[in-house]
Amino acid sequence: MKYGMELAVAALIVVFAAVFLFQDAAIQATLGDGEEAWGGADGEAAGLIEASGYEPWTGPLWAPPSGEVESLLFALQAAIGAVIIGYVFGYWRGSRRTA
Repeated sequence: MKYGMELAVAALIVVFAAVFLFQDAAIQATLGDGEEAWGGADGEAAGLIEASGYEPWTGPLWAPPSGEVESLLFALQAAIGAVIIGYVFGYWRGSRRTA
């Protein structure tokens, strides 16, 4: 069988995904309304900081007008970083071949 290892890995991924989804459904079923099973650390940290009574002494210079603009700027930042990293690796690889 030519693609035996690839099929085994694909089957393993499918089994892992099925077990994860089943376990996630079981966890979600035990929660009440408004509860999150996979809440991030950022939300908890912000809650702790606000509960301590801390008040920021400065604010942002500019706030995006909407969440869509904020997402666009984040995606643009990620794309620019990916282009720079790709260029550096391409330049490095190209200079290794000519030397």
